[in-house]
Amino acid sequence: MSITIKSGSLSEFFASARETAKEIDEARAITPKNIIWVEPNDLRALLKPERTNLVKFLRQNHRITFSDLMQAMERTSSSLNNDLALLSKYDLVKISKESNPGHGIRKVVESTFDDNQIQVIAQF
Repeated sequence: MSITIKSGSLSEFFASARETAKEIDEARAITPKNIIWVEPNDLRALLKPERTNLVKFLRQNHRITFSDLMQAMERTSSSLNNDLALLSKYDLVKISKESNPGHGIRKVVESTFDDNQIQVIAQF
């Protein structure tokens, strides 16, 4: 199974949605399409080396605290927050807060892609 990240036009997105709706209307089995449609500028941003390194790291460490991630990636909190915000926008990561007994609350980052292959397709 793989996740496909596509950058395309709005009409291409709706064509894909119509295809799925047609399968539903005809009571056919729905073809799984783990597709994430992204805006062209976001696609370019996702492909930056810092973000691809972050995705690779999260593939190996499915769940990690923000502070541990910041230390492991040797990044500032603001740059890491920017990267995580973009990944979160497309549901590639889940960010939550949990109690840290005796120390307040900590932020936890979880990948949502597990070991799935991520394919990037740009259509212009």
